Amino acid sequence: MTGQKDFIRVKDLSKYFTIGKDSVLKAVDGVTFGIGRGEVLGLVGESGCGKTTIGRLILRLLPLTAGEVRFDETDIHTISKSALRLLRRRMQIVFQDPYSSLNPRMTIGNTLTFPMKVQNLYRGERKERVAYLLERVGLKSSDMNRYPHEFSGGQLQRIGIARTLAVNPEFIVADEPVSALDVSIQSQVLNLFKELQEEFHLTFLFISHDLSVVEFISDRIAVLYMGRIVELAPKNILYKSHQHPYTKILLSSVFLPDPNIMQARVACEVAGEVAGEVAGEVTSPINPLPGCRFYSRCPSRLEACRETDPELREIQPGHYVSCHLL
Repeated sequence: MTGQKDFIRVKDLSKYFTIGKDSVLKAVDGVTFGIGRGEVLGLVGESGCGKTTIGRLILRLLPLTAGEVRFDETDIHTISKSALRLLRRRMQIVFQDPYSSLNPRMTIGNTLTFPMKVQNLYRGERKERVAYLLERVGLKSSDMNRYPHEFSGGQLQRIGIARTLAVNPEFIVADEPVSALDVSIQSQVLNLFKELQEEFHLTFLFISHDLSVVEFISDRIAVLYMGRIVELAPKNILYKSHQHPYTKILLSSVFLPDPNIMQARVACEVAGEVAGEVAGEVTSPINPLPGCRFYSRCPSRLEACRETDPELREIQPGHYVSCHLL
């Protein structure tokens, strides 16, 4: 999962939130993985499983509870604020909601110029760089004089991507960047991400709950459930030879525009292979009980699953699964 060549290295990462006097919400609990330079790692899971929290911890937008995050061998949670400020030009984020992530009182030109001013970059060339960035993401250079309310959602997300590129970063956390867009616009923005990744040799953590989106953009995929990674593999292996019961649920939920295939999936659910998992009660992340977090929803559970949480282990080269059944 991690190695000497990893550009981003996350080890035993945990984030707990105290609720009241005696309750602790374990949003992220002992997560370990690595991302190679120029790689796109997809992070998938249902809402509330901790995907966004991991992204923010990697960028040090949240303090961690335990573990470490290394960015090009630098532990970002232990360096000084001045060192972190210099490092931030190398790592950026694309937010989920393009409407709320832009200041409505600032022109697009000022929005794209602001990070350059903060990092003291491109002095005397900022207007030209803004024009270049807007044209590179498929807009017009004259759009720099307009305000956010004058653009559509897809255009606003392109502006958000341009702002991310303003300081020439090496690593980008894309937090559900297309979930708020129409399907037709999603494909355009995803193609733009792919072009930019190849052109600028960017490294991505691509967060999404949509497995069809992640399959298109990612090199490897990590499946997250209740703050824990349950399966991690190259995308071709994950989609063809997935092993964890929760991964099977996610893949079964992917919409396929073929009525024959959909009927086969429904028949499979009626047969009980998936229905038992979906019908199970979701374990609370607040003061979770010992054992596998997926125990209450797994039709193949063992007694060991109730007592101990399985470790994430390698079952074949590059394919990691956390399950007592393997």
